Amino acid sequence: MDRRDFLRISGTGAAGLGMMAAGCAPRKEQAQYTPGKMALRENPVNGDKVSLLGFGCMRWPMIKDSDGRDIIDQEAVNEMVDYAIEHGVNYFDTSPAYLQGLSERAAGEALSRHPRSSYYIATKLSNFGDHSMEASIKMYEDSFKEMKTDYFDYYLLHSIGRGGRRAFQTRYVDNGMMDFLLKEKEKGRIRNLGFSFHGAREAFDSFMQMHDTGEFKWDFCQIEMNYIDWKHADGVRNANADYLYAELEKRGIPIVIMEPLLGGRLANVPVGISRQMKMREPDKSVASWAFRFCGTYPGVMCILSGMTSMDPLLDNIKTFENFVPLTDEELVFMEEMAVQMKEFPLVNCTDCKYCMPCPWGIDIPGIFKHYNTSVTNGSFAQSPEQKNYRKLRNTYLSSYDKAIPTVRQADHCIGCGQCLMHCPQSIPIPDELHRIDQYVERLKQGI
Repeated sequence: MDRRDFLRISGTGAAGLGMMAAGCAPRKEQAQYTPGKMALRENPVNGDKVSLLGFGCMRWPMIKDSDGRDIIDQEAVNEMVDYAIEHGVNYFDTSPAYLQGLSERAAGEALSRHPRSSYYIATKLSNFGDHSMEASIKMYEDSFKEMKTDYFDYYLLHSIGRGGRRAFQTRYVDNGMMDFLLKEKEKGRIRNLGFSFHGAREAFDSFMQMHDTGEFKWDFCQIEMNYIDWKHADGVRNANADYLYAELEKRGIPIVIMEPLLGGRLANVPVGISRQMKMREPDKSVASWAFRFCGTYPGVMCILSGMTSMDPLLDNIKTFENFVPLTDEELVFMEEMAVQMKEFPLVNCTDCKYCMPCPWGIDIPGIFKHYNTSVTNGSFAQSPEQKNYRKLRNTYLSSYDKAIPTVRQADHCIGCGQCLMHCPQSIPIPDELHRIDQYVERLKQGI
């Protein structure tokens, strides 16, 4: 049996279920999908039938070109997109900022091979650097070319929580972009206009006030939500997801979920937590618990997953083709897992790579990923009194050198802070790099 036959056979699944979520947008012909497979959520105002599983295009598979540069593996992307659409996935989310500007083009190449009515495109105005009207409009127009489309179904103001109302005013209002985008919506080039949010409660409240007063009516909103951030975000730099969800739901604003797996960390939880999940559901993946948590809430229209290969795509489709919400007792269990997860000394990095490139060449997300993996897989060396300490110590040091080239390791951070303004999680990146560097030095010294 070849690979394609395996994918075709393993992808068949039982019937999913559709649930309702409020929405507000002009009407469009319903996207094509195969009834009875993918779980759907309906925007009752415009009739969109959106797959509960959305494809996040921030983590396309990468390969090296002939010059040794990282490029997107377009053949692999095409295969994944074909399989996803065949199995009912119809929401694809990208941005001009993803993968150093390569994501939109790869998504456009893959999606344009299918009928435009068979999928919804979501992309963003990611004008973090140059937010002049000229540069912002160019970014907007370039997205149409890259995505090979003449309209966007869901268009987002990208991460407007950082800096609160003042940053929003600078990036979108003072430069005339909000007036421009609203006119584009009237023309039908934008069907739904919304925003993605990372930030504190006060900033979020200001955007909800805009909606309430009619200053700007939001058609949808994208928030970070998972069973950790539901009640255990830091609460200062990032609001808890239960608060964000409740505020959006009571206003009838459809909700798109990002980071349901916290950059993959909730698919690779510590061994003790994984064991508890497997005792309850031996045949289900650890990741499926996180997706089911998000999908249990009816105000959620779509849950994004940044799938890098066919394996997570197959597993996720299995979850959403047979989607079963969590029971009240299972929600209590997930809160217990969240509390346990908070006990581990992890860096709250989702591997979004917004902090890259570092001007000093440091592989910031790679360092954090290596460290977090060591903590969660039980190979974290803590003290010389620890059982198998010497083995754990040597394993960490050798794997660190293999994963991160010496010139890109944490000890090269000078604390310039250029990465700080770009991190949607508000991680004190230089502090965390110095903490990991100190940990490495203690391991080298055997103390």
